[in-house]
Amino acid sequence: MSWMPIGADQWPRRSSSGVETPDVTKHHRLASIILRTIFIASILIVTVHVSMPQSETLWTVYDTPGDLIRVLLGLAVCVWLAIQLFIMPKDDHAHRMWLYLGLAAVPFALICIVGIW
Repeated sequence: MSWMPIGADQWPRRSSSGVETPDVTKHHRLASIILRTIFIASILIVTVHVSMPQSETLWTVYDTPGDLIRVLLGLAVCVWLAIQLFIMPKDDHAHRMWLYLGLAAVPFALICIVGIW
């Protein structure tokens, strides 16, 4: 049983001030998808780089337990980020949030990528 009344998804969306919020345009939707993809991909790149073992090759991961734990946690985070990369936002609020968040976070993530290399 749902807690929402019947037909609640058909009601116009209103903000806290009582004014109806406009729908997100196609350009904003495309920009939010692009910014979200760039942000998640850059976080994925940073995670792969940080989770690599300290030695030169991947085969020395068993030398220290810290390297093994780092690689396993990095692998888990990378799998989760790869899954999130293909799950698109479903509503206008999520697109609006990713648009604003992407404008602020994508330059920072790109600076982190340049900084770790």
